Amino acid sequence: MALSTRLTQQLAIKHPIISAPMAFAAGGRLAAAVSTAGGLGLIGGGYGDADWLDAEFRAAGNVPVGCGFITWSLKKQPHLLDRVLSRSPLAIFLSFGDPQPFAARVKDTGARLICQVQTRRDAEHAIDCGADIIVAQGSEAGGHGERRATMTLVPEVADLIAVKSPATLLCAAGGIADGRGLAAALMLGADGVLVGSRLWASSEANVSPRMHAAALAASGDDTIRSQVMDLARKLDWPSRYTARVLRNAYIERWHGREAELLAVADEEAAKYRQAWAEGDPEGSNTFIGEAAGLIQAIEPAAIIIERMVSGAEACVQRAANAVKN
Repeated sequence: MALSTRLTQQLAIKHPIISAPMAFAAGGRLAAAVSTAGGLGLIGGGYGDADWLDAEFRAAGNVPVGCGFITWSLKKQPHLLDRVLSRSPLAIFLSFGDPQPFAARVKDTGARLICQVQTRRDAEHAIDCGADIIVAQGSEAGGHGERRATMTLVPEVADLIAVKSPATLLCAAGGIADGRGLAAALMLGADGVLVGSRLWASSEANVSPRMHAAALAASGDDTIRSQVMDLARKLDWPSRYTARVLRNAYIERWHGREAELLAVADEEAAKYRQAWAEGDPEGSNTFIGEAAGLIQAIEPAAIIIERMVSGAEACVQRAANAVKN
């Protein structure tokens, strides 16, 4: 059995899996590994560093990949989009801000426009902007997001797309880390999935061994949504978005004391940057979602993807057999 969906057919990929463009963690090695394994790999453009982007596209080599941006940050450095588009990426992924100012430029180059949304309202806007693929992200996801859960957001957006723009593809994101999650996403009406945390926990991801170890020791119960890490890094995130990370000493110290943190932001920012550079999971933050409890090992992306697909195929087959019986 093969999981052939509109996503695999239109992107000419083997598996209905896109890797999340996780800032810092999703470099060229991971993106290339995912594309080579039959999915679509995305480099995480994050907050925008031209030299880093150039280096990571070189690391991807000749493997076809795409790139993602934090949209509100890209608005401050719009030239970075042209820099990436000049490399003929397969797709541009935009999240956390209005994609409209960039949509036409992306589509004019032939790259697929992927818009990640956290609400139905944003999905409607993404359709109006001409998104080729909408990613409906539930709050279970690691890193930044909002409040809606994957289980209800995905079918609601699927229904919206069916009525308003049937040609638009849909991917589910948030808590999808194994074959069960992939199969469930397809049953909810998605054409594929965006996988973050499980591929963050891969051998190709740019993640420190200590943060990987912290994630392996955690369960989904050990995560929290907070703005502490953004205040500590002095990042101007819109207030509607919080980030899901592992609870740790830093969170325990500052969560609920955000006003006090702002008062010493310069000092704390320096400490945080140093801890991040050292890969310290207690002095900075481990950006992983509720899928932490489903991750048992740090493995190559190809193994993760093959296991996820084979697991989903088995789930679909069991469901089909149950219906027959």
